[in-house]
Formats: sequence, structure tokens, C-alpha cells
Amino acid sequence: MNLQKLINAKQLGELLSLSRRQVFRLNSSGKIPAPLRIGGSVRWNSEEVHAWIDNGAPARQQWEAMRTAGGAVV
Repeated sequence: MNLQKLINAKQLGELLSLSRRQVFRLNSSGKIPAPLRIGGSVRWNSEEVHAWIDNGAPARQQWEAMRTAGGAVV
């Protein structure tokens, strides 16, 4: 079983040195990886976030294209 560590907006904000509100704004504008929605909760895959940062933190559309093409180091 592949267990992923999921982080919430507060934890993502701490990782990126942003407020929780800024995290949600970046999410709405498509500038961070897409979150997972579990019930009423919004979570991000910690491994994906770190890979996104390691690959230069591209906009979501570019990040998805990189992942699909296999160009992202995840």
C-alpha cells in the first residue's frame, strides 16, 4: 500500500512561507499543484509539493504537463 503524507493549507503555507489565505489564493489562480479533496477537507500530497518546488515551482498547467510527459522529477 502506498501511503502518502497529506498536508493542509496551513502546513503548505509554512513550507512556502505564506499565509493560509495566500495558499488558497494561489490555488484558485492555478499557481500551485492541485489539491486532493477528501470530504470537506483540502489536502496536498507532500511528495508532490516537494517535487514541484524542486522543479522550479511552475504554474499548475505547466506542472501537469511536465508530470504527464515524464519531465518532472517526482
